[in-house]
Amino acid sequence: MKKVKHVKIEKGMKVNDLVREMNEAGVMGGGKIGKAVDIIEEMIKDSTVFLGVAGALVPGGMREIIMDMLDHVDVFVCTGATLTHDLIEALGNNHYQGSERVDDKELNKKGIDRMYDSFMKNEVYQDLEKFFDENFSELKNEENIKDFLWKLGSLVKEKSILRKCYEKKIPIFCPGIADSGIGLMIWGKIVNNEECKVKAFDDLKDIMDIAMVSKKNGVIYLGGGVPKNYIQQALQFGKEASYGVQITMDRPEPGGSSGAELREGISWGKMKEKAKFVDVICDVTIALPLIFGSLKDRL
Repeated sequence: MKKVKHVKIEKGMKVNDLVREMNEAGVMGGGKIGKAVDIIEEMIKDSTVFLGVAGALVPGGMREIIMDMLDHVDVFVCTGATLTHDLIEALGNNHYQGSERVDDKELNKKGIDRMYDSFMKNEVYQDLEKFFDENFSELKNEENIKDFLWKLGSLVKEKSILRKCYEKKIPIFCPGIADSGIGLMIWGKIVNNEECKVKAFDDLKDIMDIAMVSKKNGVIYLGGGVPKNYIQQALQFGKEASYGVQITMDRPEPGGSSGAELREGISWGKMKEKAKFVDVICDVTIALPLIFGSLKDRL
């Protein structure tokens, strides 16, 4: 057995140095963060990388990290809320530090929306509506969600997740786009008898083709939900993942995808039997800065 090496903190040490110390300890949550960095480093050099993002990560301050991660990602799958909050910031609005210990009735009266202790002014939706009023003619003829989102990224002139996926031509899949502020904006156009040609099912072929033709696949899941399952089913019909890192706070016992351990995917043919993978049970806003901070030094 390898001994647990106790973590030693040095003055002025870099994030990568700290994570290497955690990796040398090798146990519990810190050890898993260290292992996650090793796996992602190898994954990026050796496979097609699928990144799945769910949860309030833009309101949680993770937007810049996600944009940096896209430099090392081949396929991006996310929730509609992720893109809505990204677009809200690209249009010049912000999320604000608040508190979970507030009277939500008072927030409602003041037009403030709460995501735990991250606040957002409800008036941002006026800017969203104006943006789609001005640009819908450019969007309505795209025939699948991926191309719709690339076109949307081309119309966003500010630095953003959407813009980066467009510029780098990273396939961006959002099967739950209707379940978001962006979805509401498009629905508003449709009920006003404006045509929108986007088809919800066409992207499935594209993501399964990528999973099938790649030499090796690797997955990174920030949270779970629809993005995780969308990638998982593409792997099932394409090629199983050889690498995997999942950061989640959800539990496996209820049987849902968000809490399912990565090894469960072996039974479905979504994860290779001899794959390198780790489940990091942690708040993404804690684990991700450590993991990517370490990776940035190595890459």
